[in-house]
Amino acid sequence: MARRRQLETPSPEALKEIEAGIDRDLARSPGLRPPIADVVADAARHADPLPQADREAIARDKADAERLRAAEGKGLVAVELPLEDITADALNRDRIELDEEEMQELMTSISVNGLRLPIEVFEPLNPEDAGKYALVSGYRRLTALRRLNAVSGGDRFQTIPAFIREPGSIANALVSMIEENEIRSGLSQYERGRAAASAVHDGIFASVDEAVAVLFQHASKAKRSKIRSFAVIHEELGDMLSHGTGLNERQCLRLAGALRTGAAERLRAALERAGGRSAAEEWEAMVPVIESTEGEPLDPSRGGRPKTAKKVEKARRTEVARGITIEREYGPAGYAIRFSGSEVTQELVDTVMDNVRHLLEHG
Repeated sequence: MARRRQLETPSPEALKEIEAGIDRDLARSPGLRPPIADVVADAARHADPLPQADREAIARDKADAERLRAAEGKGLVAVELPLEDITADALNRDRIELDEEEMQELMTSISVNGLRLPIEVFEPLNPEDAGKYALVSGYRRLTALRRLNAVSGGDRFQTIPAFIREPGSIANALVSMIEENEIRSGLSQYERGRAAASAVHDGIFASVDEAVAVLFQHASKAKRSKIRSFAVIHEELGDMLSHGTGLNERQCLRLAGALRTGAAERLRAALERAGGRSAAEEWEAMVPVIESTEGEPLDPSRGGRPKTAKKVEKARRTEVARGITIEREYGPAGYAIRFSGSEVTQELVDTVMDNVRHLLEHG
């Protein structure tokens, strides 16, 4: 019978050496790692050792971050932008004049309480010309901040809170700008017409009708019709009128009516004589021209609904020398003599006019 070998219990030092050797072998050969070890490691990895309150706080932070990203994507989160990064006139502004008393009140309010309402901007496609950010609404607020910055020597009011919008097109940006000004501080009659005419001039719309239909889409039909009339004023006299915003609705309508009779040149001459000293003096200079045109038929090419023209009365044609005939006409513009025939030339007409002038001057 074979003699049994007696086993001895390893010492603690020997056990540590054996464990270390096993760990070295497993590190060199990952495939030797027992499956249970992976299961244990995975369970440990997914275990949440944090207290319940901490886990709830992390979940809230994650939800808040998702909502913030969604709001930023919609342009609903205001950001602080440097004043120098914002261009106020990238869009043709609908508001021309700022009330100085109101501006001083706004500057005082911002200085004491801060700016309560952010401005609106968008990132233009041509930043080299229009700036990094182009203003949509908030022209008065931006102007007030810039004035305060200048007063402080540039030490304060260097940034302004702004919503960064994605208007999709300049037309949408113009609509936003006009709606903001109409709601907060109504535009003058002339400013409404100027906004429509300028949008056509800038190539945003093909016609004044289209511009008014889009920019003032929530206005009544009667109001849109008036705005089209006000646009005529800017088209014809915008470079001459220094105080257009001082015209009330009735004055604008009378002025537009005179322009539609073809009185633009006479009105421009009247404004030139007025010298742009004040709104009252400009209007007084134009009144005689306007009154002289009231009752005359409108020129259909200048828009609006022309009045029914008075019938032109003609006398019987009279034949004179060389087959030339003359005919007298009378209509809303006065008397006229019409010459016809193959022998009628500019020189002949000029000679007749000289004789008529001599007759009238010397009796």
